[in-house]
Amino acid sequence: MENKRLTKTSKFISLILRHKPETINIKLDDNGCANVEDLLEKMSKKGHHLQFDDLVYIVKNNNKKRFIFNEDQTKIRANQGHSIPVELNLESIEPPPILYHGTATRFIESIQEKGLIKGNRQHVHLSADLDTASQVGKRHGKLVILQVKATEMHQQGHSFFSQWSVVL
Repeated sequence: MENKRLTKTSKFISLILRHKPETINIKLDDNGCANVEDLLEKMSKKGHHLQFDDLVYIVKNNNKKRFIFNEDQTKIRANQGHSIPVELNLESIEPPPILYHGTATRFIESIQEKGLIKGNRQHVHLSADLDTASQVGKRHGKLVILQVKATEMHQQGHSFFSQWSVVL
């Protein structure tokens, strides 16, 4: 599967599993999981032909680890970034001292006024490294990377989860 098609397909899967399952008329369970066979069949009907092996490749090689299979690879879900209500069953964990939030300069004034907000997502997403924060922030305009004092926030009662999402 060539790189350009892989990226386009990965973005389409993100749309379905994170925001709009109705795009292909698929049902997600309470945990945001879709039946893999159903997903592949309904994506194909919308012109996104994908073999199971290609889906496995996308899940294993996505640089942001956006998706996860269940143990027998019959279900798939997005790891983070949902704008639809799903129960991810994440356990709160202790974060590293510093995490990063990539954003664009046009959002800085709002962040200074209101702080980081989750918007229509379930959590605010942070990155453990500058490269990932940079990739995220560049998508929105001129890049700014904010340092988040995660340990201090955790000590103040904020919950952090794997994939470094935080409830504010």
